[in-house]
Amino acid sequence: MDQYVITSPDKESTVVVDNGELVSYSHYGEELIHQKGDRGWRNSDTEMFPVIGPTAANDYRVITSRGYAVQDQHGLLREMNYQVTGVKEDEIDLEKSYNKGTHLKNSKYPDKSSIESVFWPYDFIFRKKLKITNEELLIHFDVEAEEGMPYMLGYHPAFKLSGQNNELIEYGKDRIGLQAVLDVGSIAYQVKDSDQIRLIKTKGPHIEIKTKGFGNFMLWTEVPGMLCIEPITSYPYTGKKELAEALFRKAEKGKKAFFEVVIKPIKV
Repeated sequence: MDQYVITSPDKESTVVVDNGELVSYSHYGEELIHQKGDRGWRNSDTEMFPVIGPTAANDYRVITSRGYAVQDQHGLLREMNYQVTGVKEDEIDLEKSYNKGTHLKNSKYPDKSSIESVFWPYDFIFRKKLKITNEELLIHFDVEAEEGMPYMLGYHPAFKLSGQNNELIEYGKDRIGLQAVLDVGSIAYQVKDSDQIRLIKTKGPHIEIKTKGFGNFMLWTEVPGMLCIEPITSYPYTGKKELAEALFRKAEKGKKAFFEVVIKPIKV
């Protein structure tokens, strides 16, 4: 898959998509996305599906109605390649299709995981669309799966920060500093029952994120130069060994599940 560039109608904003990954969102010359290779995380965005969170404590097994599945942290979608199904000047459509029981090579093996491959006992199709306007970037997801398939979904974009540990995060009536996220460490900071969040920066545009279909966020970073603001269907770090059934949604017969993330730069 080649790298694609989509451009806003006024030509002041561009998005670069590389193998389905959002590697750049430039708005009036200001880069908003954490760059691959910079300190903090090897990626700039990914999707967490059909599980979110750690599985190692339960020997990488996830219980389903069809028996055990083997999943590494954040699921197997990241081990699949996107196919481009449509491109326009201001949007791109992507798709991943999975056949139940297919074993996929685990990219974390052997350095960060003891399991060589992962699999899931259900068929599904996962779609991602990015559309850029003059004001914002819209990212749509839809999930088409076998009836009753359990799943969790999270979107995991990383935003570029100053590195000075002077950013704030606002949600609802709450406001926290970046240090609160850093203090949590590898377990992400939980933001419950929220579909909107704002990153307040001292330099460059603030970033407002609005979502549909998720209902929650978690925040993660271990360095002051980036912040992952992650819409999620449920927060997985409950302290229990297994991912509880209550954390999962279930696919409905003949119905797609739709999700949306809007990333809006706000000039100050």
